[in-house]
Order: sequence, then C-alpha cells, then structure tokens
Amino acid sequence: MKLVALTPEKEIYQGEISSVKLPGVDGQFELLNNHAPIVAALTEGEVRIIEASGERMTFNIVKGFVEVMNNEVSLLIQALAKD
Repeated sequence: MKLVALTPEKEIYQGEISSVKLPGVDGQFELLNNHAPIVAALTEGEVRIIEASGERMTFNIVKGFVEVMNNEVSLLIQALAKD
C-alpha cells in the first residue's frame, strides 16, 4: 500500500509500505494492506512505518489525521514532536 505523510511545512514520507502503526485518540492502531476505508484523529505519540522492503522508520507527532482509501494512506500531521 502507498503512504504519504505531510506536515504544513514539508513531505515527511512517500512510498510503498507494508504497515503503519499510529497513535489514535483511543489508543494505538495499525493499518495493513487492504484496510477498510477510515478517517481517524491522531494524538501525540510515535508513528512506526514498515516499508515494503522491511526497513523501519519512526518519528513522533503532536497530532494529526489519517485517511485510508483503496490502499492509499494519507497521514496529515499538524506538527512533529520536538526531541
């Protein structure tokens, strides 16, 4: 499935993934291939991406939204968490 992760300032990620774990307002959840369409609010926490190649990438967000439709994931991040 495809993932695009954006902040108001820049594109964080674009590519093929096998899964993404997100910090939902009601707890963490994971999106896999062929997930049902969904729109969900995100809260502060870690985003974990597993690329199609098996490589892992993580970053922390303050909050945002995710939309899934037809194996395309749009991750709209209001702000990245400061380290």
